[in-house]
Amino acid sequence: MASKDIKVQVNHLTKKFGDLLVLDDISFNINKGEFVCIVGPTGCGKTTFLNLLTRLIEPTSGEILIDGKPADPHVHNISFVFQEPSAFPWLTAQQNIEYGLKIKKKSSEEIKSQVDKIIGLLGLEKFRNAYPHEMSVSMEQRVVIGRAFALNPDLLLMDEPYGQMDIKMRYYLEDEVIRLWKATGSTVLFITHNLEEAVYLAERVLILSNKPAKIKAEKKVDLPRPRSVSDDKFVEIRKDITDMIKWW
Repeated sequence: MASKDIKVQVNHLTKKFGDLLVLDDISFNINKGEFVCIVGPTGCGKTTFLNLLTRLIEPTSGEILIDGKPADPHVHNISFVFQEPSAFPWLTAQQNIEYGLKIKKKSSEEIKSQVDKIIGLLGLEKFRNAYPHEMSVSMEQRVVIGRAFALNPDLLLMDEPYGQMDIKMRYYLEDEVIRLWKATGSTVLFITHNLEEAVYLAERVLILSNKPAKIKAEKKVDLPRPRSVSDDKFVEIRKDITDMIKWW
C-alpha cells in the first residue's frame, strides 16, 4: 500500500476479568490499508482482543485509537466477520450486501454502485436474489464478507472466518478476501490459529504469547502475490512463526 499513515493505534491495552489477567500491556500500530494477521496459542485471548476493538467490552487500562481518536462504533465504521456464517436469512444476497449501506443512509446511487462492485468482485451475479438457505456454507460466507467490505470500513475485523471450511474452499475464499482488500483499500485485522493461512494472507503477522497475552514477536511477510505455499521463502516464514509460538 502506498500510504503508510497509521490507521489504528493500540496503546498499553490491558484486560482483566476479576483477578484473571487476559491481555497484558499490548501495543502496536496498523497502517492504513494494511492486512495484519494475529496468531497465538489456543485460549490466549485473541477473541477478547477483538471484543475490545469493537467495544463490546471495555479495557481495564490502555486505549485503542482509530485515526487518532478513541475507537467508537458510533463514530467509526468497524465491520466484523464471525467464525460462523451470519447472513440474515430473510434477506437475499444482494439485500444482505446492501444492509449496512442502508443503515448508514447512503444514497441509492452509492448503494447500487458499491453493491454491483462487490457482487462483481465475488462472482455473485447469479446469486443476487438467492437466500442463505439456498446457498452452500461457503457461498453464504462470501456474502457475509461482501457485506463487510461494502461499507469501506475504517477497520475490518475477521475472526477465523474459514474455520468450518475444507482446505480447498479456504484457499478459494482467502483469494476472494485478497481480491476485495486490494480493490477497496480496507484495513484488515484477521485472527487465525492457522499459520499457513496467516502467511498466505498477511503483510505482517503479530504473534501472541500464552495467557496473559503479550505481543512477543512480529513477522513481516514480504512475499509477492499470488503466494505459493510450497515456495521456499513461504515455508521458511511459516517455520519461523511456528518456532516463535513453540517458545511458550
